[in-house]
Amino acid sequence: MGLFNWFTQEIAMDLGTANTLIIHNDEVAVNEPSIVALNRNNPKEVLAVGKRALMMHEKTHESIRTVRPLKDGVIADFNAAELMIRELIKLVYPKKPLFPPSWRMMICIPSSITEVEKRAVRDSAEQAGAKEVYLIHEPMAAALGIGIDVEEPVGNMIIDIGGGTTGITVIALAGIVCDQSIRIAGDEFTADIMEALRRYHSLLIGERTAEQIKIQVGAAMKDLENPPDDIPVNGRDLVTGIPKQIMVSFQEIAEALDKSIFKIEEAILKALEQTPPELAGDIYRRGLYLTGGGALLRGLDKRLSQKIKLPVHIADDPLKSVVRGTGIALKNYDRYPFVMR
Repeated sequence: MGLFNWFTQEIAMDLGTANTLIIHNDEVAVNEPSIVALNRNNPKEVLAVGKRALMMHEKTHESIRTVRPLKDGVIADFNAAELMIRELIKLVYPKKPLFPPSWRMMICIPSSITEVEKRAVRDSAEQAGAKEVYLIHEPMAAALGIGIDVEEPVGNMIIDIGGGTTGITVIALAGIVCDQSIRIAGDEFTADIMEALRRYHSLLIGERTAEQIKIQVGAAMKDLENPPDDIPVNGRDLVTGIPKQIMVSFQEIAEALDKSIFKIEEAILKALEQTPPELAGDIYRRGLYLTGGGALLRGLDKRLSQKIKLPVHIADDPLKSVVRGTGIALKNYDRYPFVMR
C-alpha cells in the first residue's frame, strides 16, 4: 500500500463551463478556458487546449473545430471532455515523468446534476486516467474555499455565478438544505451583450469579443463609484457588411444585462422563501456569499443587497474559491460526509 501511495498523486479539479482549474500540491497548477481544438479529419487528435484553443475559437477553417465540451455546467460532448481533461492533466506535469502517477481525483459538480450527468463526469475522469474519482457539490466546495465552517449548525447562503449555471444554495451541518439552480450565468450575459450590440448598433460581434466587453466594462448598475472607461469594439456592420468600430460604455452593458440579473435576483428570493426560519435568521445575521466569475461583475453585490436588503459579501478570489474548497475536501476526503465516492 505504501508503494501505491507513493505513485498516487492527488488533484482537485473544478470542471467549469467556462474555465477549468486544477489544484496539485496546494497550488493552482492549471487555470485554462474549457475549450479544446480538434482535427475534423481525425477527431481523436487534439490540436490545442485551453488558452491556445480559445485563440482559435470562431476563427477556424473546415479542418479544425473548436469544442466547448461543457454546457450549462454538465458534459455535453463526452469525447471532447475526456480529451480535454487528459490534456489539462498533462499540463500539471510539463515534463513527462518516468512512471506516470495514478491519480486520485476530486471533481466538483453542480448540485442540480442528474445521475446520468454525474456518471458522465466520473466516466470521463476514469477514461482520462483517474484511478479513484470523488465528487463534491460545487456550493459545498465554494463554502469550504471561502473559509466557512460547513459542519457547524449555522445556515449560510452561497450564490455561485459560473459560466453555465447560477447555483443558489443554503448550507448547514455539512449538507445542502435548499437549492435553486438557474441556467442564467456568464454565457447568458455574453449572449445578452452580443444581442444588444446587434440591436442598437447593428454590429455583429463574436463570442470572444463579447466576453472581453463583459470583463472590461461589464456592470450590473448604471451608477458606479469608479466607472470603467468606454472601450472600442470591432465587428461587422450588419447594414453595409463592412468591418467597423464603435465605442461602448458600461451603462449600455448594464442595460443589456439587466433582465438576466433580474432573473438571478428572483431565484435568490425564491431560495430565501424555501429556507427554514431558523436558518433564515442565520442568513440575516451573516449575509449572502457571492462566488464564481459572475461575482466580478461591477456593482453586482450592491445591486443584490439593495434588492434583498441583506449584506452581500464577495469571496476573496471568486474564480478560485470552488477549486480551493475542492482541494481542502480532497485532503480530508474521509472526514467530510458530503464527499461522493
